[in-house]
Amino acid sequence: MKIETIETLRLGDHPNLLWVRVHTDDGLTGLGETYFGAGPSEADIHDRIAPILLGQDASRIEFLNMKMQPYTGFTGSGAEVRALAAVDVALWDLAGKAAGKPLSDLLGGRTRESIQVYNTCAGPNYVSKTSAVRPDNFGTAAGAAGSPAGRQTYEDLEAFLHHPEDLAASLMEMGIFSMKIWPLDLAAGAADGVDISTQDLKKGLGPFEKIRAAHGDKMRLKAELHGLWSLNAAKKIAAALEPLEMDWIEDPVWMDRTREVAELARATRAPLAGGETLASLGQFEALINDGNIGTPILDVVWAGGVTAARKVAALAEARSRPIAFHDCSGPVTLAVSTHLALSLRNVREQEIARGFYYSWYQDFVDQLPPIENGMITVPDGPGLGMDLAPGLEKRVDAIHRISKA
Repeated sequence: MKIETIETLRLGDHPNLLWVRVHTDDGLTGLGETYFGAGPSEADIHDRIAPILLGQDASRIEFLNMKMQPYTGFTGSGAEVRALAAVDVALWDLAGKAAGKPLSDLLGGRTRESIQVYNTCAGPNYVSKTSAVRPDNFGTAAGAAGSPAGRQTYEDLEAFLHHPEDLAASLMEMGIFSMKIWPLDLAAGAADGVDISTQDLKKGLGPFEKIRAAHGDKMRLKAELHGLWSLNAAKKIAAALEPLEMDWIEDPVWMDRTREVAELARATRAPLAGGETLASLGQFEALINDGNIGTPILDVVWAGGVTAARKVAALAEARSRPIAFHDCSGPVTLAVSTHLALSLRNVREQEIARGFYYSWYQDFVDQLPPIENGMITVPDGPGLGMDLAPGLEKRVDAIHRISKA
């Protein structure tokens, strides 16, 4: 199973996404994905990684992952690690196809047939044009392009800002009883994160309070803070959120500041979660052991692929911690995360963004992980159980590159 060709594809209409396909001499193809910094990751795949992989045995995943590790950019979720992660996912997809097994079965078998989801309340255009996670790139309804006829549009970011109790009711009707929102990103103090005013803090609590008032404790609430705040501001926010019995507070400070994470964990009884912007075993070991994070969060296609995700999950399990897999990105990321979630024992739920899932995700792949009554499982078929929709490389906005042996 020698690697003959490495192919990448990105689209001008979704510039954050990069797909990679690894082709072997026996006719198999593995699919991978990463997002943010798609252009630099694409360049790294063809300039650095392709010469390493072409002609190699695709089944030697651990060896190839080791060889793909960069010298500069070896840690963190920069372009080099994202490129590695996309290729690693493609190699695991190949391994499943070669074995004739779904990836979750290849990874030791399933611990469950499906797993509950939580909804990240983004609209379909959220952070869709650049990688800037800030209000002017939130893709609110005013700038939305609309949805194809017959397809439901879930403008969940607009909903949590303006009628959060109705949003929660809509999710519960779908069997989803866990949701994540980030109203505090719009506070004036979030521009530099040094402090938050009492007025902005009260306003930011409003959506959480309305959901609690309307639905009691039926909905598990998660607060996303995107690492915007200083330690002192994060302490104020955590203290204000405590009475609302948060499921977790995510990325209250930058997750590489493990001493600050640990200090905040000691200062609040609200559970903390985070880590999706990190990569490398060393960073996650520090976050878990020194930062005392309650739930480490890993993005499979930012942090080194399936190979890295399994090791970080083991680190978390050794400290009796659950691990969560990030998805507010692309359909392949959701699929590989779900395979991992089904195979690992210390995953409680899988993130989705229904604003993505029920709109543009289905435009780019031939099948998605099925969701029914708030539970997600993996697509039928070996490997990831999905491939790119035919003809994407022929689109006028396609950037399609091939490296051959």
